[in-house]
Amino acid sequence: MWWRNPIRIGAVIALGALNAACFQPLYASRSVAGGAPLGAQLAQVQVEHIDAANGSPESRVAVELQNALDFEMNGGGGTISPTHGLKVRMTVARSSIITDVTTGRVEAEITGIDASFTLTELATGKPVMQGRTFSRVSSDYPGQQQRFARVRARLDAENRAAKVIAENVRTRVASFFVAGT
Repeated sequence: MWWRNPIRIGAVIALGALNAACFQPLYASRSVAGGAPLGAQLAQVQVEHIDAANGSPESRVAVELQNALDFEMNGGGGTISPTHGLKVRMTVARSSIITDVTTGRVEAEITGIDASFTLTELATGKPVMQGRTFSRVSSDYPGQQQRFARVRARLDAENRAAKVIAENVRTRVASFFVAGT
């Protein structure tokens, strides 16, 4: 059998060692090149105010998204001498999936957030990365008479969608700091 041959085993181990040296883990505590760790670089990203009309449902989602981005970038510890600015623009949409034909009330819907973001180097004012991301989250409404449960289900769906957007943006910004592209 092939695993009993020491030459083949040695070749597999050597190939594995060569390939392991080619990759750097995204969330490593130290960088391969000896630079600043990724957590410190992410903590230097300042999340700018996300614009939304005051008093609109989108303004609540914008605040939720900004808080989620702040937490994803620095873990709630605050920005450390910002070197980059992150500008996010978002739109919120809802689509009803199931509607009760007798009452016309929505029983299930999908909440979607589309976001575009730009990472700008603060020293030069030059955008260094741009991207787009989206999130779609479904919510079911428990019964027709439970008005407050319906509102809470919609708010939870918006919060989940904002968290997914924040995680996607963090991953893309982290890959920029690691790979430089």
